[in-house]
Amino acid sequence: METIIQILARELEQTEQHVENVVALLDEGNTIPFIARYRKELHGSMDDTALRTLEERLQYLRNLEKRREEVKGAIESQGKLTEELSAAIDNAATLAEVEDLYRPYKQKRRTRATAAREKGLEPLAALLYAQKPDCPDPLEAAAGYVDPEKGVETAEDALQGAGDIIAEDISDDAAVRKALRAFMQRRSELTASAAKEEDSVYRLYYDFRQSVNRLQGHQVLAINRGEREEFLKVGVETNRDEALILLRRAVVRPGTRATEFIKAAAEDAYDRLLYPSLERDIRSALTDEASEGAIHNFALNLRPLLMQPPVKGHVTMGLDPGYRMGCKVAVVDGTGKVLDTTVVYPTHGERKKAECIQILAGLIRRHGVTHIAIGNGTASRETEQMTVELLRQVGGGVSYMIVSEAGASVYSASKLASEEFPEYDVNLRSAVSIARRLQDPLAELVKIDPKAIGVGQYQHDMPAKRLDEALGGVVEDCVNSVGVDVNTASPSLLQRVSGLNAATAKNVVKYREENGAFTSRKQILKVPKLGPKAFEQCAGFLRVPESGTALDNTAVHPESYRAAERLLELTGHTLAEVSAGKLGDLDGQIRAAGAENLAEQCGVGVPTLLDVAKELQKPGRDPRDELPPPLLRTDVLEIKDLQPGMVLTGTVRNVIDFGVFVDIGVHQDGLVHISQISKGKFLKHPSEAVAVGDIVKVKVLEVDEKKKRISLSMKQAV
Repeated sequence: METIIQILARELEQTEQHVENVVALLDEGNTIPFIARYRKELHGSMDDTALRTLEERLQYLRNLEKRREEVKGAIESQGKLTEELSAAIDNAATLAEVEDLYRPYKQKRRTRATAAREKGLEPLAALLYAQKPDCPDPLEAAAGYVDPEKGVETAEDALQGAGDIIAEDISDDAAVRKALRAFMQRRSELTASAAKEEDSVYRLYYDFRQSVNRLQGHQVLAINRGEREEFLKVGVETNRDEALILLRRAVVRPGTRATEFIKAAAEDAYDRLLYPSLERDIRSALTDEASEGAIHNFALNLRPLLMQPPVKGHVTMGLDPGYRMGCKVAVVDGTGKVLDTTVVYPTHGERKKAECIQILAGLIRRHGVTHIAIGNGTASRETEQMTVELLRQVGGGVSYMIVSEAGASVYSASKLASEEFPEYDVNLRSAVSIARRLQDPLAELVKIDPKAIGVGQYQHDMPAKRLDEALGGVVEDCVNSVGVDVNTASPSLLQRVSGLNAATAKNVVKYREENGAFTSRKQILKVPKLGPKAFEQCAGFLRVPESGTALDNTAVHPESYRAAERLLELTGHTLAEVSAGKLGDLDGQIRAAGAENLAEQCGVGVPTLLDVAKELQKPGRDPRDELPPPLLRTDVLEIKDLQPGMVLTGTVRNVIDFGVFVDIGVHQDGLVHISQISKGKFLKHPSEAVAVGDIVKVKVLEVDEKKKRISLSMKQAV
């Protein structure tokens, strides 16, 4: 039997040694970001995604192993564990297979078979099910089990009871269940029909049928929700005759006097026990697969959203649009500090709109605003139109961007927001959040539950724990890949750093407030309750720009400082040159001297040496700065302005199973169907071609003003 290490190595196409090293590192309490970045030699440079896959699969396999032992222990306590059964349990590749093997021995609620066994009919069932050549006639055999005192009045009663026992035994047979489950997965259809005569968002599924193995995840989740809300009746349809043929081949021995009786029992087992149970299994498997797919897509969309390039160092105005309560305004400086706030009413008539433009123009001139971030919620379009008029009036130098305000209201009403901005009301806090989302999306979005950020589908239908784990992992990876300034970061950002948690993050901020800015990485060790292990995990991801050594403002881990200094020495450079950005062609020097040779002299592996060199050349670098900048606008389009054939530039806002939604500067995002994304290339999923935040060219195919639907094409815009 394969070990867990061997299984992981085979599935992930990694060496057993690398897998074993990762498992050991995880068991020692190391975090994924730390392992991915600083232990490359031990795992062959797997990325954080591969490492998280390994971690998840490791947990599953360990749970499987634990369950195998529990099941074997339970069967053994009944005195029924044979060598063959023990081997079958050990070889079971999934939890479902283990449970199938355990099924005959599991304590059940009272069933028809239970009642028949209590009447002493088990020997009769065993005699008939054996189907030996000398098997007696079932009715004759049953006559010997008539016992009115036990409730068996006639031979027919005895046969009925024996048939119930056989039906349950057939239903509990692991091999039978496995074969039928595989058959149903191949040959079944999921069907949906209207549960009531009422129009709804589920009308697409009022007369729906699709092969189980061809269903899309979004279809499964939509149908499940429609069923829960009682708009749909849902079932799994299978060719009963074909299923019964398969079942009879497995349990019926032709040519005996009991053959017809066993056929009838098998049919009863299928209709009453097997089919309903396997239908539930199939729907559960479909839901699990769809949920995993949705979680994967959510995580896939979340990463580029968090990693959107920041618009740093600019005074920014945040506008949180609204009708009745007005448009909330916040001006923040280049570091996110609030400079001014107000409320204006651009939708309350032309006079109020003119007044609004005058007030905002004054704020722009007073504070030197260069960018405006507009939330994309209620009254966003009207606010955008007002903003364009405002920009014309101030005479250039200012641009705007529509920013997703998903989760802003959740944040503004949170305990965190009230601690951060106790002097502002809920509405003004959301305007601050919108402004900061343009300046540094990552730093702001980490304050919000990832489920509320608005880049997934059916997130409320997902297993909450699994979704939180997946999205939390993405946030953690993003924060650590960028790095965090220990002297400016909020507790929300700090707690996402490898090795830190909510308590230690607060302690870092408290220490900073009481003692002033950190002046070295070593000083972080003085933070209460932040021990050596936590420091090891977090140090490389925390930047200290105020430090006297340039290395403290890089992703070089303190454990590699001596290696970095040695590399500089061997290539004729100094730390002062690192700070000044004057290392010349360090990469060329490393190639000339030989990376392996230098790595050996520095006492590190080649991957670490190359990472160190990269950091020395760009101290304090932000990987997001290397990405294309966000699309800022100075003019506005309305849906009525759109004409088929127009080619526009837009920003990808969401990637889902059947296409992508693109912001083209109209209040309503347009849809690029998966068939319209790539020319000459088949895509299994849109994420193979685009990601959230991508700037893309699109061609308008169709505009439906009434339904507010815009159909776009990327492949026709090329």
